[in-house]
Amino acid sequence: MPNMNPNKIPMPEQDANVRNKNFEEVTLGYTPEMAIEEAQRCLNCKNKPCIAGCPVQVKIPEFIALVAEGKFLEAAAKIKETSALPAVCGRVCPQESQCECKCVRGIKGEPVAIGRLERFAADYAREHGEEKPEKPVSNGHKCAIVGAGPAGLTCAGDLARMGYEVTVFEALHTAGGVLMYGIPEFRLPKAIVQKEIDTLKDLGVEFVLNFVVGRSETIDELFADGFEAVFVGSGAGLPTFIGVPGENANGVYSANEYLTRINLMKAYKDDSDTPIFHAHKVAVVGGGNVAMDAARCAKRMGAEDVYIVYRRSEKELPARLEEIEHAKEEGIIFKFLTAPLEVLSDENYNVCGMKCQQMELGEPDESGRRRPVPVEGSEFTLDLDCVIAAIGTSPNPLIRTTTPGLDTNRKGCIVADDEHGITSKDGVFAGGDAVTGAATVILAMGAGKRAAEAMDKYIQNK
Repeated sequence: MPNMNPNKIPMPEQDANVRNKNFEEVTLGYTPEMAIEEAQRCLNCKNKPCIAGCPVQVKIPEFIALVAEGKFLEAAAKIKETSALPAVCGRVCPQESQCECKCVRGIKGEPVAIGRLERFAADYAREHGEEKPEKPVSNGHKCAIVGAGPAGLTCAGDLARMGYEVTVFEALHTAGGVLMYGIPEFRLPKAIVQKEIDTLKDLGVEFVLNFVVGRSETIDELFADGFEAVFVGSGAGLPTFIGVPGENANGVYSANEYLTRINLMKAYKDDSDTPIFHAHKVAVVGGGNVAMDAARCAKRMGAEDVYIVYRRSEKELPARLEEIEHAKEEGIIFKFLTAPLEVLSDENYNVCGMKCQQMELGEPDESGRRRPVPVEGSEFTLDLDCVIAAIGTSPNPLIRTTTPGLDTNRKGCIVADDEHGITSKDGVFAGGDAVTGAATVILAMGAGKRAAEAMDKYIQNK
């Protein structure tokens, strides 16, 4: 009989006043007993609506049934049939708006904790010596992947399993993309990402680091090197700044730079050589997951007061509910319906504050959200020494400006069809943030998976 408890098994986590001073993982994971009890809440529905909500089509009821039986290694293997990064997805995917929102158990209670169970199964397999995958027999064809982020890693893994010789070209000195430079250690430990990358290496995927496509070589030159198809998953790493007077002052960062210094370059470690400003009063402008990450990092780096400055109400916050709740618990101060007007600086051009204005919500804009409207005479000043802009990113223009025949839109994103990732340039496929602009890890993975299938068909038909 299924476990008909209407509530999920709670996830153990560090105390908020302890974790906001360290970079260890916030959530501690299920024990085997917890995982079995939670897995028994699954009804194993005939129509399996949860799978429809998963961009990479994980066989959710099947892996959960294996967890319920205590067959944890088999459960992890079942997930890996369709997902290249299960330990990552179990931690950072917005399950609440994807697989879990389709769960029948959510109609009269909480849905099954699909993400927590995926994380448990992947972690158990990693910690209990799962067998290394064997490198498939080569089919004699070569594919190139531009960018070692979630889209590129997924595409590479799927192509390698089909027998392709796959080379991933990465601009940074470490593979992983946003998983390494963007998401903090306390949400996604880097050793877990590295383990997933090592699994791809076992499949035969080659990684070429410090290689900037468009500078080291162009996409056309990759074709000349013998690659028969190229997937562009180079992400969207070009930051957008606030656009107010004074934002060139010392102490103003993009969230990209701030998080990269901390996550990829280990500025949070006492023995790190990475320079970073240890601010005391920080304002993070924005309301997405990146804003939450930057604010929570600033708190852990020693800031006394950390503000989230967001021009709409709490209801419109785009960040995951879990991240918002964790930020509040850790002492982050939310300034809703607040818009920055000017960054203030002292005689040495160092940030000393930010002039803000209260807003109210008017009519909906083109996004469907109510447009923030200034409240007359409501200006006020926050006392600060650091401002972090977390209001979005766009693709770096390097690839589009060095690849003739590759169409892009007005935002600089590569134009590719959603179903297959096919671009306007023969043999070039694209997906993830390079196509959509900044989005989620799992959507990028789904794009990489679909592109791998299309690349296989393209090469076989050639």
